[in-house]
Amino acid sequence: MSRQRDVSGGGRAVEVGADRLARWFDRFAERNDGVRATTLTSAEVVVHGGDGTTATVAVPFAPLDVEGEPERPGLDVAALIEHVSRPRRVGLLLVRLGGHSLGVAADGKIIRSRTDRRLVHGRSAAGGWSQHRFARRREGQARQALQAAAKDVLEVLVPEVGELDAVVLGGDRRALDELREDRRLAPVFAKAQPWVLDVGEPRRAVLDDAAERVRAVEIVLRDPP
Repeated sequence: MSRQRDVSGGGRAVEVGADRLARWFDRFAERNDGVRATTLTSAEVVVHGGDGTTATVAVPFAPLDVEGEPERPGLDVAALIEHVSRPRRVGLLLVRLGGHSLGVAADGKIIRSRTDRRLVHGRSAAGGWSQHRFARRREGQARQALQAAAKDVLEVLVPEVGELDAVVLGGDRRALDELREDRRLAPVFAKAQPWVLDVGEPRRAVLDDAAERVRAVEIVLRDPP
């Protein structure tokens, strides 16, 4: 089943795999009184339904190689489908407080990985000195967990970075930002895509799922104004 979520400003977003993309746009045309036009740029593709509904794709692994005028009559997504179907070697870095899973994926399959989980206590409801002591211990646990994640990035992803087409991040943005401040990891973050995958607790199964998801596109659907 396709993942869906609501988006700010109205509308909804759906993830569609590269192997289902052509059929998805055919169904879009069937549901929305055909397709009036398709607008293609290096970073975005917008399909305009005959009834005014739009389907917008922020091109993953941009730029999209396009020639000619941006606006084309009818449905014209062949370049997008070819682009997202192209084989790629991708680094994955999924991090949440206390856990991480990272690896290298080729053609949607993990070929090298590392997963770790560290204990980080939840917040304490107690007050006073006990609360401060608990908070300090929690901060120390979180710091150790991030240090473990940085060590695994150095050992697994940094040696591979020259062979990677891109890096895809996932999980908690705050934890990722803290890792980004580690200068030793700069080559990895230099190849990071601008989006962050929404994932649960990083486990190996979640990493396998993420390897498939990077071969999908997110399409934002908006109804006519």
